[in-house]
Amino acid sequence: MLNKKLENLDNILKELKSFVVAFSGGVDSTFLLHRATQIKKLKITAITIKTPYIPKREIDEAVDFCKTHGISHVILDIIPPEEIIYNPLDRCYLCKKLLFSHIKSFAEKNNYLHVVDGTNADDNGDFRPGLKALEEMRIRSPLMESGLIKHEIRELSQRADLPTWDKPAYACLLTRIPYDTKITEKDLRMVENAEQFLFEKGFPGTRVRIHGDVARIECMPGYLNKIILEPNRDHIIDNLKKIGFRYISLDLEGYRTGSLNPEKIK
Repeated sequence: MLNKKLENLDNILKELKSFVVAFSGGVDSTFLLHRATQIKKLKITAITIKTPYIPKREIDEAVDFCKTHGISHVILDIIPPEEIIYNPLDRCYLCKKLLFSHIKSFAEKNNYLHVVDGTNADDNGDFRPGLKALEEMRIRSPLMESGLIKHEIRELSQRADLPTWDKPAYACLLTRIPYDTKITEKDLRMVENAEQFLFEKGFPGTRVRIHGDVARIECMPGYLNKIILEPNRDHIIDNLKKIGFRYISLDLEGYRTGSLNPEKIK
């Protein structure tokens, strides 16, 4: 079954012939980009978006991957639209429309036939208003079209010896801020710095949700005990307070996707 899906993916990519890949450096887009480079006679370029709500670490990893594998890569530096300044419920839709309009413009100016992204077949089951924007803009999602789901993409990435095969899931920093809350550069950098500290401390995939001056840490289940034990606890508290948080809390439910989504759309 998995080999059949992979064959379907290859056929889709061959049919597209010429395209740019919206490349975040995450598990899905990395595998998609890698697979495309394995097919001869395709015209491809990776496009990475740079905005204030994408951590620098993610941009750097995307750059490093393309350099290492000799892949054509362009970074588009984009200013966030005014419509999302208060983090509305449809912010993902509005943001995707803006970002992919820039990517489509690049593709058209440089004679690429299509724009593709790393949406997979699992993504249909979550609250993802950005998918509506992709559909409206006719962005192709070869992983989803071929039926590949997340754990299969990780397995195939491991087979291909890609460094992202076990990389934790990622979402932009806007997901750390409650809806209908004004987005500030200060809050974005506090969240980014706190998550970078926890990543370096040995807790990859940990989210830091910001609620005013409160940091609510969501971590993987296996990290709960390690975080609260000394000396980790004091070290985490001291560093997050230096970053700017007044109160540091640990969410006992741990990390889960969309924890800030309203109950009615979870």
